Amino acid sequence: MAIINDPNITSQLQDLAAGGTIDSSDVVALLNSALPAGQQISSTTGVSSGIYKRFGEFDKVNAKVEVVTTGLWTGDTGSLTAAFTSSTQVAAASGDYYYNVYNADPATDTSAEVQFGVAYGHVNGSGSVSLANSDDALLASKATYAQYKSVLLDPTDNKFSFENGAGVATDSNDIYAININRSRYREKMDPGNWSLTLTGTGGTHTFIDDSGKKFGDTLGKAGRVFKVVSGSLNLGTENAATINSTTSSGDVGFGLFYPDRGIIVLSPAALEDTVGNVGVNGANVSLAGSLSVAAEQENHKILVNAINVGGDFQARRTENVSTQHFFVRATNREFNYSNNPTYVNANGTFAETSFETDPKAYITTVGLLNDANELIAVAKTSQPIEKSFDKEVLIKVKLSF
Repeated sequence: MAIINDPNITSQLQDLAAGGTIDSSDVVALLNSALPAGQQISSTTGVSSGIYKRFGEFDKVNAKVEVVTTGLWTGDTGSLTAAFTSSTQVAAASGDYYYNVYNADPATDTSAEVQFGVAYGHVNGSGSVSLANSDDALLASKATYAQYKSVLLDPTDNKFSFENGAGVATDSNDIYAININRSRYREKMDPGNWSLTLTGTGGTHTFIDDSGKKFGDTLGKAGRVFKVVSGSLNLGTENAATINSTTSSGDVGFGLFYPDRGIIVLSPAALEDTVGNVGVNGANVSLAGSLSVAAEQENHKILVNAINVGGDFQARRTENVSTQHFFVRATNREFNYSNNPTYVNANGTFAETSFETDPKAYITTVGLLNDANELIAVAKTSQPIEKSFDKEVLIKVKLSF
């Protein structure tokens, strides 16, 4: 119940009454002019004699936001079990900067899609051919480090730094970056819901973030920042995620996770301490990477191989989805006939003789139209819904965008 304390409305009601005959629609319109939207009186009769029906004031619920989490990889799957690269991309100039990783072999599967990219960066350009060795040198590793620094670090930070066991941050001259494809993580990755398994001569190790209850105490230029740690998500159990170690055996932090940018930055030194060497082209190569400047080393291929042999990269994304809810009401007097040509015979009688005394229709589709009668959305029911004079139907349609 709403109370209207407006002398103007009172006087206008008196004027209506003084006229003798009162139109109820005038009274409703007058009261609604003084009531907020959520307390207004419905001015519709709720009955339609045609195939269209206008929504009443209480038939729509707007501005609802839902949090939706789904698997991050192609097909909304949550686990990627193999890492494929494209020989074309690897051989191109971009291969000096990063390797794209696919969910299937792009050479044999036309449906293969890029899932993420892996890059190696060094603050001084080590790992890339130097100008002293090539006049065409572009210092790819230096450009990569500078790019991620500009995107992720505050202006006062010159280098990425990783905390040791005592919480002391040490600058790192080089990094690995796993950059999730933008179309994959969409709004943001889901903290606490990703794990990366790497395999090398040091065994198989799984890395997660330390987000815990998904609230970070560190905010930077790129949004929330969490630490990468060694542990297990313990999915499928009642147990919370387990953190085995926050640093490598050499007391170096494993890396940083930026969920709002879909980027995982890893320390090559920490990975080398823990995972060890990885097979590349028939040889075991250190995950610390080569700092040689005699030629392009493309150190990122070492991490790609470690991911491929590890065989399990689990990740989920989370989105805030805006929704509108429409309550489609068919009262007992509405929509009991069909305009389908098969509903009647050529002479106008019902094709089904029982409909003469008890007409029925079957609702299978709801169409939403704008004020210009343009169809903007279609909703299908899971099965036909019988409608007759002794039945009323309420269908809720949800639009997400």
